[in-house]
Amino acid sequence: MTATLKQATGPQFTRILSFGAARGENAVPNDDLIGPIDSSDEWIRQRTGIITRARAAKDTDAIDLAAIAAAEAIEKSGVAASDVDLVIVATISNPKQSPSVSAIVADRVGANPAAAYDVNAACAGYAYAIAQADALIRAGAARYALVIGTEKLSDVVDPADRSISFLLGDGAGAALIGPSETPGIAPAVWGSDGSKADAVGMNGTLTQFRDGEVPWPTLRQEGQTVFRWAVWEMAKVAREALDVAGVEPADIAAFIPHQANMRIIDEFAKQLKLPETTVIARDIETTGNTSAASIPLASHRLMAEHPELSGGLALQIGFGAGLVFAAQVVVLP
Repeated sequence: MTATLKQATGPQFTRILSFGAARGENAVPNDDLIGPIDSSDEWIRQRTGIITRARAAKDTDAIDLAAIAAAEAIEKSGVAASDVDLVIVATISNPKQSPSVSAIVADRVGANPAAAYDVNAACAGYAYAIAQADALIRAGAARYALVIGTEKLSDVVDPADRSISFLLGDGAGAALIGPSETPGIAPAVWGSDGSKADAVGMNGTLTQFRDGEVPWPTLRQEGQTVFRWAVWEMAKVAREALDVAGVEPADIAAFIPHQANMRIIDEFAKQLKLPETTVIARDIETTGNTSAASIPLASHRLMAEHPELSGGLALQIGFGAGLVFAAQVVVLP
């Protein structure tokens, strides 16, 4: 007779307990970047809404930023670091192909020997990781999860690239997720469209660089393609996320989209018909586009500036290279 395998079970619901953040040490204004792209401060502000962006010092990497953000999230949660048994890091800027950022960060913050792995889903990475942490805790595979989005995009930017160079910033945002007596993270609406893989991403491979075929690979994008896709297709995804959560636009206290471009954020809000009472995250203005870090960084700032949002519903959506996307409604800590 074959033995029956035991199956783990977890809590029925999860929620975000706290946020942590770290931004690059240097504030880089538009005037510092306009020379190589033959542009102006006014042009960048009108097109993107960015006034300055945070960029890290030469000796600071995505791992350092992640560890700072993670430590704050743990401290604010009241959960002991040793009780964190899962660390998921969303990033496209691990300074090495291997080992993972997550394993190093888990050790640095005192969560060793937590399960740890990295997610590469670009600007949707944090929302992907939130969905995974929620599912894994409810399945009994973990009890407390640390989800971190971290990027040092200044290492992969070409100062002369007019399509993306002035957008990018450096930083990390973290969320500590644990069991809840009531639903705190709604189902994710997520997916991909690899047919548009050339719209945004790296312009070369490491092996091409090694063989002298291309210069150091950097991020680039087809701006109009990405803008149209984000504005029209992602508004549909955001509406679907509200539907699967069983809520109306009027129920949303905060809207926290990926901080890609202020024009995209404004168009989103218009299409979703969000009420005027909904607080919209606009962290891009002084942080820039930080890919996987942008939603948690914007969430952290929103909670600091609007503590009255605590316990309210937030709609978050990430979208980017892949092309990939993910959206879900969450209860703010």
